[in-house]
Amino acid sequence: MVIHHHHSLKRLNTFGVDAYANSFVEISHPDQLVNLFSNKDVVNQPLLFLGGGSNMLFTRDFNGLVIKMSIKGIQDRVEGDEVFVKAGAGVVWNDLVNYCVDNGYSGIENLSLIPGSVGASPIQNIGAYGVELKDVFYSLEAFEISSCTIKSFNKQECEFGYRESIFKGKAKGQYIVTSVTLQLSKTSNLNTSYGAIEAELVARGIENPTINDVSKVVSHIRVSKLPDPSTIGNAGSFFKNPIISSAEFETVKQKHADVVNYPTANGSVKLAAGYLIEQCGWKGMVVGNTGTWKNQALVLVNHGGASGQEIFDFSEVIIQSVKEKFGVSLEREVNIF
Repeated sequence: MVIHHHHSLKRLNTFGVDAYANSFVEISHPDQLVNLFSNKDVVNQPLLFLGGGSNMLFTRDFNGLVIKMSIKGIQDRVEGDEVFVKAGAGVVWNDLVNYCVDNGYSGIENLSLIPGSVGASPIQNIGAYGVELKDVFYSLEAFEISSCTIKSFNKQECEFGYRESIFKGKAKGQYIVTSVTLQLSKTSNLNTSYGAIEAELVARGIENPTINDVSKVVSHIRVSKLPDPSTIGNAGSFFKNPIISSAEFETVKQKHADVVNYPTANGSVKLAAGYLIEQCGWKGMVVGNTGTWKNQALVLVNHGGASGQEIFDFSEVIIQSVKEKFGVSLEREVNIF
């Protein structure tokens, strides 16, 4: 374990923004965290925990220590029809999805091709195409900074919400996720009703889809809509889909009858942020070195050389535009530093 100084973060964030960390260290085993936090100089500076760098925007250099979690390994335990799959925080999320699909473990096929690492998945409660991490989550292990010990969290203790968890809320900065365990099934229980999954299966002539079929279709849809971070900098969906009350929805609907919406279980309504942004004329727009993706207005991109501040300022203009047209406030999904 080596601590590096004035370390470039450009290749460690999917926006490809040029920023530097005052100090940087990579962790490949939980025991290294104990050694690291035994150093008082480490504790007494700002800390940033980095996974795949796919859900953050650096608007400046980070004047502290960046800790990149690179703990690997996937283990599974079969109990009848149930399968418990444990993965290290540094495992690439889509590698875990592929592992489960290849072994016939059902539950996360709809989450195919989501960028990022396993360790970041519960913090954000990642989700796509009608499935969220909480739907398949069993437990996680996390290093508690104050006590230098590993603690376990079950689903209830994580306090999952829409792109939220206790680790983004009241416990932010107190724990470092080291592993995640999912509870999956050897029996398929497919969810094909969300988005274009069903239509794509029909187009392919697939009447009795497998989890592998669903995974491939979801991956195809994502590739058709979202840019590859290796060719153009982006962090996927930049904004959350706003959730508003039924009364607020009726107000929006009076002026915009065709607004794309999804009713929720508690009676509120989720609006499609991409639709709202597109209706404001931003889809495919290029502004300086940044802009929105040509196939999905929800995605902000770095066309090359954009600073994090430039991307942030552009997002602010979009937020104001949507507020003026729809009376709805967009919230950024990415973490801003």
